[in-house]
Amino acid sequence: MSASRLAPEPVTKIESYGIAPIPVEAQTSRPLDLFRLTFGGANTFATIILGTLPVAFGLSFWASVAAIVTGVVVGALILAPMALFAPRTRTNNAISSGAHFGVVGRALGSFLSLLTAVTFFSLSVWGSGDAIVGLALRLGFDGGDALQAASYGVIAVAVFTVCIYGYQFMLLVNKVAVVACTVIMLLGVVAYGGVFDPSYAGTGSYILGSFWPTWILAVLTVMANPISFGGFLGDWARYIPASHSTRSLLAAPFFAQVATLVPFLFGASTATLVADPNNYVTGLAVVSPLWYALPLIAVALIGGLSTGTTALYGTGLDFSSLVPRLNRVQGTAVVGTLALVLIFVGSFVINMVEALSAFAILIVLLTSPWMVILMIGYVVRRGYYLVDDLQVFNRGEKGGAYWFTRGVNWRAGAAWLVAAIAGLLFANTSIIVGPFANAAGGIDISLPVTLLAAALVYPVMLLLFPEPRGVFGPEGPRFVPARDTVIEQIHQRRPASPETTL
Repeated sequence: MSASRLAPEPVTKIESYGIAPIPVEAQTSRPLDLFRLTFGGANTFATIILGTLPVAFGLSFWASVAAIVTGVVVGALILAPMALFAPRTRTNNAISSGAHFGVVGRALGSFLSLLTAVTFFSLSVWGSGDAIVGLALRLGFDGGDALQAASYGVIAVAVFTVCIYGYQFMLLVNKVAVVACTVIMLLGVVAYGGVFDPSYAGTGSYILGSFWPTWILAVLTVMANPISFGGFLGDWARYIPASHSTRSLLAAPFFAQVATLVPFLFGASTATLVADPNNYVTGLAVVSPLWYALPLIAVALIGGLSTGTTALYGTGLDFSSLVPRLNRVQGTAVVGTLALVLIFVGSFVINMVEALSAFAILIVLLTSPWMVILMIGYVVRRGYYLVDDLQVFNRGEKGGAYWFTRGVNWRAGAAWLVAAIAGLLFANTSIIVGPFANAAGGIDISLPVTLLAAALVYPVMLLLFPEPRGVFGPEGPRFVPARDTVIEQIHQRRPASPETTL
């Protein structure tokens, strides 16, 4: 180890770094660690359940496979550049987005992270808890609602515990999860090989009435998985030195998402075996051989822990920056409690397949234009960021290069709003139906619309209303003009409160 680097904190020590920039000497991780956390966070029962949805929508096995592969690869390509910010800013992506949306406007990124975290934390606890109940039934133990509630509680408490300890504990959990869950899922070839039929033709009833609209819906639903990591990559990438190559930083999340084809295809394959794909967990317990039931419980426990921590950790970290009275641990508890309430509501009150699809589409349509704007901003700024100026709002101050107009860069905000609205107008899902849903014969074109809108509107805003020269590095802007203006000095906005870094 280089003498300039600190030793990583022990896994049994509560993480000492909050949302302030971590010291350069504490950046002790590698892109391989980012791969482990990203893959481990998705190599779980939550992803398995997402993999069952194309079949539940009525698609055949091979149509489901095509939708899954398309969604994973396209989503991974959109996700990969989100690993570039944190090594330079040494903080998470929501706060890093303040360079482009303004230090107050970056609350948009925090909201998107909260939406994603609640969805995927709920999905991980719900899916893993129900899997434990179903597989317990297969082993002859009927615990009823009490076992279901206890399963949710155990997984949720375990997730809270790992999140409180922080990054190093998460890294350890995901190192185990990557290997254990992958091996157990690959054993499914033996467990189900004798009954699996790849010629499965589907249920004969498409959720959107016809093939292509349903297939596109499946692609968008799958894409929610890689895109959901966009707000969280910085939580872990901030521990990677900026000296690592751009290629390695891009490759880690991309190949981590490609590797999630293992749980996705496990879900699609086994969904063809159950009597009702909309009741997948119980059906899986019925068709699973007894010798495979216990390993599947391990996948449920380890996987639920892995997905839950990757979703909850970053949002707890960021939520504490928006509510200065809360530290990282308290912010994690607040978000986790909200998600736990939704888990019980989702289990007993609403249709989970439709709810998951709706939240997945929202995540894609609201988060992807935000990511596109950040990527364009990264290019025109040449990857140049003022680390101290990003922390202005968190310290109760105002001013600095990223204050823009009362802390908001309306150029990026307006581009995101136009793109998000455009996407929603063209959406065609089982719950979200825009007024232009039939513009392409019922096929959902909301994703290309929202991506194209963000990619066009934001550069136009930068051309028509140039940003201050002070936000660009010594080499100046790339492709866009800049205007000469005086940057407001950083000064106190409200009484500062000492940062609690837990």
